[in-house]
Amino acid sequence: MEDFGTQVVQHIPRLRRYARALTGERTAADDLVQDTLERAWTKLSLWRPGSDLRAWLFTIMHNVFVNQVRARAAQPPAAGENDAVDLPDRPRQTDMLEVRDLDMALRCLPDEQREVLLLVALEQLSYDETARALGVPIGTVMSRLSRGRERLRRVVAASPGAASLRVIK
Repeated sequence: MEDFGTQVVQHIPRLRRYARALTGERTAADDLVQDTLERAWTKLSLWRPGSDLRAWLFTIMHNVFVNQVRARAAQPPAAGENDAVDLPDRPRQTDMLEVRDLDMALRCLPDEQREVLLLVALEQLSYDETARALGVPIGTVMSRLSRGRERLRRVVAASPGAASLRVIK
């Protein structure tokens, strides 16, 4: 048990980063990580020692996230939930603007493409690990990744003031 807990703690920063990228909100990401860790602890008997704990935790997080999205979609929107929010002005530094633009561009992607893109590009999971984490064939991972990258390129290129991106082969 202690070994499992120690191993899980090592993966929390990556879980938080992926959750933040999925949800776009710090508090929602923290809740997602907590729900993931709770599920992992209650389903500890399903984990096979010696297998990839990171991929197992990402699988759990993916499933929890999908369940939360489905639950929200089934509920009617609360009053004022769709109202526009006035956000404070961000600093005018270029790097912060680029991060914001990339985050907004990622939000334009369908969940399936964003999940694959984040797991492969950000979390550096292999195609096989990503396929196992999401429960889809490896060909689906490659297809979603390709479509996601292309769509991300188009969204970033279409944004006003976007820097031109080159495809490097």
